Amino acid sequence: MEFSEEVLLSMYKKMLLIRYFEEKVDEFFARALIHGTTHLYVGEEAIAVGACVHLEKGDLFTSTHRGHGHCIASGADVKRMMAELLGKETGYSHGKGGSMHIADVEAGNLGANGVVGGGIPLAVGAGLTLKMKNSDRVALCFFGDGAANQGGFHESLNLASIWDLPVVFICENNVYGMSFPVKKAIKAKTIAERSKAYGIPGDLVDGNDVFAVSDAVEAAVKRARKGKGPTLIECQTYRWKGHSKSDANVYRTQEEIENWKKKCPIKRFREKLMKENLLTREQAERIDQAAKKEIEEATEFAMRSQEPNPENLEEDVYA
Repeated sequence: MEFSEEVLLSMYKKMLLIRYFEEKVDEFFARALIHGTTHLYVGEEAIAVGACVHLEKGDLFTSTHRGHGHCIASGADVKRMMAELLGKETGYSHGKGGSMHIADVEAGNLGANGVVGGGIPLAVGAGLTLKMKNSDRVALCFFGDGAANQGGFHESLNLASIWDLPVVFICENNVYGMSFPVKKAIKAKTIAERSKAYGIPGDLVDGNDVFAVSDAVEAAVKRARKGKGPTLIECQTYRWKGHSKSDANVYRTQEEIENWKKKCPIKRFREKLMKENLLTREQAERIDQAAKKEIEEATEFAMRSQEPNPENLEEDVYA
């Protein structure tokens, strides 16, 4: 797809928003201002932005425990997101969901999910609903490499395949599931090739290249809208931070981390835009500063927001 300059610059800003949002969240956890745990998306920004740019009104998506990037890429209000993480009433889930359970159903975001692979069958259910309504809408399903070994993954791909459901399965392979390397958890050379078992297309892409992700998702979305069924896309990437805030991060070398940082998706996107004369250094600096300001404003909004009312404790709780 040929994007307009406006769309490309919007994509660039969203990648920066994700990066700065996550860095602020990292800081807040270090200062004990956010409780529980969190899973940061730093280093994987190209996947969420490259995929969500193809979402249209009425489309749906399911997220993961590492879901802040998907939320921002789909157009969420970072003020309400930050408020949610700080447990404030003005958050998307009124402060009750926190980092791993942000949802905005009206906008198509069916929610982040604290269960590994928990969003995969939910996406299939969403896809079935869309098909039964004779809709041309689609459901994107984000999940990690670790989730690809869950039983729900195989059951979901099988159902989506035999029913030709409009679901695009997007595996974010960031090399490690918690502290266990993918190469020791999966015998196959790639996760994408598992698509063969279900008779659906499988695509392996560079998850740090926003254009590669976009092209793959665009083709899968077009196929789904035409009623031709699901696609499995594996995006190879790397998380710069630990699996979660409880991760001692001792199972990988600093050299490995630094080598992956050289493949920074934001830097690659910026250099590509500059090479194509779609972005100047001055524009890049303005967008960068605007993104930082937006996150600072979100922080101020969240800090000022009211605490939840204890009388409403049992509202919005379904299980």
